[in-house]
Amino acid sequence: MEEFEFYNQEVLRLSGVLQRGTSGKMIIMCHGFRSNRSSKGRFDRFAGTFQRMGYNVMRFDFGGCGKSGNRPITLAGQVSDLSAAIKYVVDQGFKEIALYGHSLGARVCLEGFDPSYVKTLVVTGAGTGPVVYDWTDEFSAPQLEELKETGMITQPVMDPYRSEIKISEQMLRDFEECEQQHLLSKITCPTLVVHGDQGEEQTLMPLTQHGMRWLPEMSKLEVIRGAEHSFMNHLKEVEAITTSWLKSNF
Repeated sequence: MEEFEFYNQEVLRLSGVLQRGTSGKMIIMCHGFRSNRSSKGRFDRFAGTFQRMGYNVMRFDFGGCGKSGNRPITLAGQVSDLSAAIKYVVDQGFKEIALYGHSLGARVCLEGFDPSYVKTLVVTGAGTGPVVYDWTDEFSAPQLEELKETGMITQPVMDPYRSEIKISEQMLRDFEECEQQHLLSKITCPTLVVHGDQGEEQTLMPLTQHGMRWLPEMSKLEVIRGAEHSFMNHLKEVEAITTSWLKSNF
């Protein structure tokens, strides 16, 4: 495993790791909201599996997360980071890329799709349309007061490289401000969307069911019964569905 740094368009330092495979194909993995490139161990596991299949795998921390440079979290910022990641691997000679994203990272993959190099998408727990959250369920009263006064929320995190992240007010709006047809109709490669049917997935999965009409014909929606948004108790199923898809489409 190789650790490296690269920079986005705003010259923010981003930290990544590369696991080399035996093919000329690259999988770039995008983590979720308030997470890092390990994704609570999920991405470590999946990256190892993908590498054993022969793929090269890049994981990285979005700006303001993990080991990367500090920045308030926004959707636009993370899309910029993904664009920089794609450019980095293309400059290394990789011209065939798959994007794998979970949760907010899935939305970033859809927003940052590059038809020149991306041959397939795999997204789990994706917000493929507008989602309105009750932020009083997610953040404390002092945090919401901080948001009102500063436009930011300071969120403590369990991370080996930082004790907190900064979440911008715009990031919270970004979840709601999603035009589904515009987002999905620009995707031109086969796309696998994996959902559960419990908890938050009861909101996200029907959104995707509605939106599948705008994805390419070869795209597929898989629903794992009993799975919640984290899929932590269903990693074996996610792994099996994903590896089967990659074998057929990448």
